Amino acid sequence: MLTRMFADDGSFPNNSRRALVILRAAIDLKGSPDPELLVESTFARNGWGEMWRNGIDPCPHYHSRAHEALGIARGRAMVRFGGPCGEEIEVEAGDVVIVPAGTGHQGLRVTADLKVIGAYPPNGRYDLCRGSKAEYARALLAIAQVPLPHSDPVFGADGPLLELWR
Repeated sequence: MLTRMFADDGSFPNNSRRALVILRAAIDLKGSPDPELLVESTFARNGWGEMWRNGIDPCPHYHSRAHEALGIARGRAMVRFGGPCGEEIEVEAGDVVIVPAGTGHQGLRVTADLKVIGAYPPNGRYDLCRGSKAEYARALLAIAQVPLPHSDPVFGADGPLLELWR
């Protein structure tokens, strides 16, 4: 497990209480004819929903009202976490990234076959913030109100995420 904390840069608040979590090779996709379905079923089994299939948005953004899980089903990507001044981290098929509310993320370089499954815990509401000054103050208040998820998106109620984020 790889964890990172990012400082508030005045546009991207990041999250001062919750670390970004990268679970390397968290889902064994070897031999699966449908790795997207395998990631989706893992997330669903652990109570994370409102799923989507796509890539990673190339514009820097964050979500102020929900935590987000990103399951890499195919390919690989270089992603900048923490906003425009954050850290570039490569992710690949089988990895799961848990992005706490407020933490910036942006797809920089991706393989042509990249397929990401995104999911959210049921106790948050999706929104999209692009780092503008106008949304910053509202976002700080919203981030502080986002509750802990009820379970880890990969390992369930006894997973490492809940212990780490308490």
